[in-house]
Amino acid sequence: MLAVNLRAARAARELSLSELSRRSGIGKATLSQLEAGTGNPTIETVFSLSRALEVAISDLLDHRPRGGLTVVRGADVEVLRGEGVDLRPLRRIEAENSVFEVYDQVVRGDAPQRSQGHVGVEHTVVQTGGLRVEVAGRVVDLGPGDYVAFDAREPHSYTALAAPVHSVLLLQYRADERLDGRPHPVLPD
Repeated sequence: MLAVNLRAARAARELSLSELSRRSGIGKATLSQLEAGTGNPTIETVFSLSRALEVAISDLLDHRPRGGLTVVRGADVEVLRGEGVDLRPLRRIEAENSVFEVYDQVVRGDAPQRSQGHVGVEHTVVQTGGLRVEVAGRVVDLGPGDYVAFDAREPHSYTALAAPVHSVLLLQYRADERLDGRPHPVLPD
């Protein structure tokens, strides 16, 4: 789905591969591979594209299942690996003027996972392990059952204190939210 959604988001923005490369910091050859469906993106790559295109992460990844009983098997979902985190995108939920993305998140402990910031609000619930969350210079340590939420536009990081950390990550967006305040492009299903 990334290939189709990336091409559609880039086209909606009328961006060349070169311009998207400049905005995202991702090489033009890598972008070309991703649009051809042959690349293997990391978390950092997907978040950089989300930030550069100013779209929700699920706008790039999701196939948007409709209605009824939805079952997502963890073994069937491609894992997005980052410096220190493995994310499994489980579901995109649209309700009124909000979009929610649900992820199974494992913070490995081999390196901190850093983000320069992106659109939305992050909500994290720790299930097992110890997690340090730093947001714009503020640090909080969390244990099993603890919850944190913050404006994801701020630079932030996750570090495992007792690895691995298993948690649920929920990203929340207004349906029309973008960094520059312009309307959010609607991508085809």
